[in-house]
Amino acid sequence: MIYHLFKYLESAGWDFPGISLMRYLSFRAMLASVMAVVIALFAGKKIIAWLQKKQIGEEVRELGLEGQLQKKGTPTIGGIIIILSILVSVLLFCDLTNIYVQLLVFSTLWCGALGFADDYVKVFRHNKEGVSEKTKLIAQIILGFAIGITVWMSDDIVVREKVPAPSENGIGLAEDSQVWHEDVEKNTKTTIPFVKNHEFDYKVLSPFKGKWGWYTKWAIYVLMIVIVITACSNGTNLTDGMDGLAAGTSAIVGIVLGILAWLGGNLVNSQYLNIMYIPGTGEIAIFMAAFVGALLGFLWYNSYPAQVFMGDTGSLTIGGIIGVCAVLIRKELLMPLLCGIFLVESLSVLIQRFYFKRTKAKYGEGRRIFKMAPLHHHFQKEGIPAVIHNPVHAIAEAKIVARFWIIGIMLAVATLALLKIR
Repeated sequence: MIYHLFKYLESAGWDFPGISLMRYLSFRAMLASVMAVVIALFAGKKIIAWLQKKQIGEEVRELGLEGQLQKKGTPTIGGIIIILSILVSVLLFCDLTNIYVQLLVFSTLWCGALGFADDYVKVFRHNKEGVSEKTKLIAQIILGFAIGITVWMSDDIVVREKVPAPSENGIGLAEDSQVWHEDVEKNTKTTIPFVKNHEFDYKVLSPFKGKWGWYTKWAIYVLMIVIVITACSNGTNLTDGMDGLAAGTSAIVGIVLGILAWLGGNLVNSQYLNIMYIPGTGEIAIFMAAFVGALLGFLWYNSYPAQVFMGDTGSLTIGGIIGVCAVLIRKELLMPLLCGIFLVESLSVLIQRFYFKRTKAKYGEGRRIFKMAPLHHHFQKEGIPAVIHNPVHAIAEAKIVARFWIIGIMLAVATLALLKIR
């Protein structure tokens, strides 16, 4: 709203120091980030006090994890702090007419409502299972299809094509040089590492040509969008099991996505780095700045020992935002690397379940590969894994979180480095 106010005043002929600053994405991104931190710090304190007053606390089961029982009664549903901080900052400093901002705000509200419903069932109805996995999966798939179909149908979501540049002497074409074509078009291209132009078109997966090929390539692309958003949302949800783990790793991912959105939405930077130019995605950088600021402010209270847990209200929202942002800036194929922590956490659960069911059917007794899944609890639990027979001692929770953060930073740097590897 402040952005639109300054824009109106400037168009009306007002001239005072600083009125043109709102034109700059970098300035608005900094304001959004700082505002989100401030809101999280001050609103968070009041929200935590209210949650304590209403005795909205975490119910903890005895799982044999170090320090687990001490968490009992800690306020939960703290994801409200994150959502509030993001939305207020975005409403103040983003261009609300931008289609990408609108989709991210919608995704935040959708995932936030889904997560809150799950926490409500757990806390107020005392049902530890919460909303069924099937219901949550259906809701995430609906969100994925809504985003995918919008990307397909909206005339505001386009990319700028690159064409070979004429050589300096005007004869022929330069072999490697490319310039941006004046026209924009809708296509199913995305970013992929290790190839010359860093681009991959989903149409190569279509078995048809012509009109049917056009529909098929978009169907494949929309399906990929659904998979990415669902996977990111669930991956973050599984990672949320230690103080500061999900918030810290998600903040690292958010920084990288914000940088990629800013670079991809800037014509000069896109051309210099030879990456896909997507007009309008610079506003996503402001949204992600607010996202990171909200997580940092939340970490003030969520770091070990946590004063509040985000609950599914926060974890599902965070994962949804990450997934939607990735597909909007066409970086979804980089997610297995950038979100490597979330991927490994999800795989550990799938592997554990598969192996347990397989061995139970074969031997009559289920066996486990990890001491406990998701993976972060494997390091927290004392004992001997069934497959790896060497004893593995429990590691302090704060150290596990710090090490996961370090791995997350390494994956983030590797993801950014892929921009120059072709």
